[in-house]
Amino acid sequence: MGVTRLKRKDRRNKTTSRMEVQFLSLGRNVELGSKSRMPKDSQITKNNAILDQLAAEAK
Repeated sequence: MGVTRLKRKDRRNKTTSRMEVQFLSLGRNVELGSKSRMPKDSQITKNNAILDQLAAEAK
């Protein structure tokens, strides 16, 4: 059986759904009290530390 090309709409849907799944899996670690801890060298963790420091200086 030959390989069939996806129509443009189907290619777009495939890419969009893959990106949505990736976004949701990345967003799951952000919640407080999550079972999986964020790695200490994660960019989000670094950003939160800097924001906490700036907030403390502003008070």
